[in-house]
Amino acid sequence: MGSYIPLIGLGVAVFTLIFLVLRTRIHVILAMLIASIIAGVSGGLTFANSVEVITKGFGSTLGSIGIVIGLGIMMGRVLEVSGASEQIAYSFIKWLGKKREEWALAITGYIVSIPIFVDSAFVILYPLAKALAKKGKRNLLTLVVSLAGGLVVTHHIVPPTPGPLGVAGIFEVDIGAMMLLSMILAVPCVIGITFYAKWLAIKYPEYQLSDKDEKPENLKKVYQSYMEEKVSKPLPSLFISLLPIIAPIILILIKAINNLLLRTEAFIGQEDNLYFQFFDFFGAPIIALAVSVLIATYTLIPKVSKQEAIEHLETGLQTAGIILLVTGAGGALGAILRESGTGMILAKYIASLPISPILIPFIISTLVRLIQGSGTVAMITSASISFPIISQIPDVNMLLAAQAATIGTLFFGYFNDSLFWMVNRMMGIKDAKQQMIVWSVPTTIAWGIGLCGILVLNLIM
Repeated sequence: MGSYIPLIGLGVAVFTLIFLVLRTRIHVILAMLIASIIAGVSGGLTFANSVEVITKGFGSTLGSIGIVIGLGIMMGRVLEVSGASEQIAYSFIKWLGKKREEWALAITGYIVSIPIFVDSAFVILYPLAKALAKKGKRNLLTLVVSLAGGLVVTHHIVPPTPGPLGVAGIFEVDIGAMMLLSMILAVPCVIGITFYAKWLAIKYPEYQLSDKDEKPENLKKVYQSYMEEKVSKPLPSLFISLLPIIAPIILILIKAINNLLLRTEAFIGQEDNLYFQFFDFFGAPIIALAVSVLIATYTLIPKVSKQEAIEHLETGLQTAGIILLVTGAGGALGAILRESGTGMILAKYIASLPISPILIPFIISTLVRLIQGSGTVAMITSASISFPIISQIPDVNMLLAAQAATIGTLFFGYFNDSLFWMVNRMMGIKDAKQQMIVWSVPTTIAWGIGLCGILVLNLIM
């Protein structure tokens, strides 16, 4: 019976966490700390030891990715206020031509949501989708769902978005490797959502916003005012708009590739080579994103005053606090499970089950996402619980396990998801069934495609 006490305690801790988040006024950070103490004490730690482990786990997790999260958010804020995201959208639409607007918006969402928060990016780009629906005589549902689909996928699974960064830190995997893998996995997910969005035009062929939902202006006026705003506020060039996004990705990926090369026989002992040293420094996520912030500040908003530039950067940092605290609290919970031995006990049971261990973080993140809605909380909670467990199981690919924790959070976005309401309310959809057809189903399609990708890669790798 003694060996079951830590498992029962973990179950109580998780139940307490979910109950406190859903049914009380207690914030998720406090809820995670309370759950950590319950798991620690039930796992054999004293209260004093539990507090000590929580402190160390919190600090070590933020020590690895805290600065990176802050820099990523600062860079995203500059992209948001400078109009870079709008320029990217216009450019892709111009290249792809008429009748391919949904693909242009999906690609735009795929790129823009890597550095910019998904809710902010959707608010910025929604008027463009709305205007294109009128100008190109396209179905509004198709364009908006394609845009939102591209945004939501990369926001949930691609670093340097804060949630995936936190998962990478907890799983102790290389950020560059995770970035490359997640960008590949995101592509079929976005394609799947876009094809579904095209089907929505068949299901709702005559769909239009009513006058009541449209407020005083109609779609034509929205388009005209949007274009006038674009003329009065010149947008940065496409190259400059993309540079702050692409530069850190290239630097981080080159470092990741170099690390693989240095393990091969041809490059053994070449670590001191100037080339490898250069990219080892500039490819470190902290340095790469610091470079990105500098590029964004001096190229995207070159004419603003020093004070205004600092205000833009600090406005972005205001949103970083809650993400940093949630990530740190998740790291504290993971440290408790490791130190108490609960992770080892669970690992023995899971190793005997007829399922791949990488499905454990996927299942946990899926359930937590469905229960409480926040993708960031779901993936951090999943990583915190699952890493101490599967790290005790031999031959588990931690990179795939970390990615599985992020992909699980795409499952069935519905009433407790803020983007669910933004997508549906902005289009005036009030029927609950139609709301789920428009948004819950496509996110679940991406979830299923992502799971298939993970399983296939697990067989190969």
